Amino acid sequence: MAEARYDAVAEFYVSGFDSLDDPPSEALLELLGPPAGLRILDVGCGHGRITRELARRGACLTGIDISGALIAVARQAEQDEPLGISYVHADVASPGCLGVAPYDAVTCHFALSDIDDLDAAAAAVSSALRPGGHFVFSILHPCFPGATDVAASWPSAGRYYDEGRWVADDALSGLRRQVGASHRMLSTYLNAARQHGLWLDRLAEPVPQPQWGGQRAGADRYPVFLVARCVKAAS
Repeated sequence: MAEARYDAVAEFYVSGFDSLDDPPSEALLELLGPPAGLRILDVGCGHGRITRELARRGACLTGIDISGALIAVARQAEQDEPLGISYVHADVASPGCLGVAPYDAVTCHFALSDIDDLDAAAAAVSSALRPGGHFVFSILHPCFPGATDVAASWPSAGRYYDEGRWVADDALSGLRRQVGASHRMLSTYLNAARQHGLWLDRLAEPVPQPQWGGQRAGADRYPVFLVARCVKAAS
């Protein structure tokens, strides 16, 4: 299995990223629509932040993540408050890890930039979805140039057009200083989805919460988040 970078920062991640009332989470849930009765796969589920919310809303959930430490937290939460969620410790980009049963929807909340092989992930998502099913994902906006104490979507010495894996400078705080990210142009994300039969249906660019942007000079001038919904084309 590929390296699980989040194993080393699991405690930090769980304590710092657990809200559901932030604009990108709300946008993802809104683009997905009513989940009750749907069979949903949550890719890069982490400790189950979105996974558990969708299960509470009546969906049948499977979560998958490469981090064993985060999956352990998610499974403990399921044991403490059973919601019928099945968690899979695996790399979504590995062939055959999802089985063959189709899902009605796939979600991926801020995890695509952590997956090294975007093409393999898009192929896996497409294979997991039934025709007409939705793939809803959120990412840090690829065009975000950074703000005070917040790293840009690409290295400070680079450009938007320079794709690749990188780690934020020590001078910049946040998760990306610890686990890095894969910067890709917006066109790369959308073309990868299209190549695997996932047609763009809707886009949202939610504005950060006032207190967030107010503390980071420049954050209110540029797009910070991108949330997209794609539809699986008929065979």
